[in-house]
Amino acid sequence: MADRRFPVEAGHVLVFRRAIGDPAAVYDAEAVAPPTFVAAGAQFDPDNPMRPRPGEPWTGSGRTRSGTAGANGGGGASTLHAEQHFTYHRPVRAGDVLTASSRPGGEWTKEGRRGGTLRFTEFVTEYRDGSGELVVTARSVAVMTSHAPSSGEA
Repeated sequence: MADRRFPVEAGHVLVFRRAIGDPAAVYDAEAVAPPTFVAAGAQFDPDNPMRPRPGEPWTGSGRTRSGTAGANGGGGASTLHAEQHFTYHRPVRAGDVLTASSRPGGEWTKEGRRGGTLRFTEFVTEYRDGSGELVVTARSVAVMTSHAPSSGEA
């Protein structure tokens, strides 16, 4: 996956803090970004599948893609965000310009009780500053069901 540049601007940190209800949401030129802030770096990735594109169906936070009748491409299978972990090697501050580099991590399967085989896929994104220093390592895990969950007890 291509590296992408992620400028950390004070206004961006302020808006993010306000959006998550951070009580420290005051303007501060030396602002330290909240722990989950680097997730906003996806907005700088033109290929990010969660980013809407004019004229194309978009999943967003809905159950089905806008403009389509089926969920996630049909077949009843679903993909869900299962986990997110952040390891900070130093704080992210306004004024940093980070470079995000993503790569696939591990993959594993597990039998679910209602959704058939569950396939877990891990993605690792490293955020480095202008000198190449590792600032944050983010690890996310997605899970895909093999079919729509059956009704019954969980």
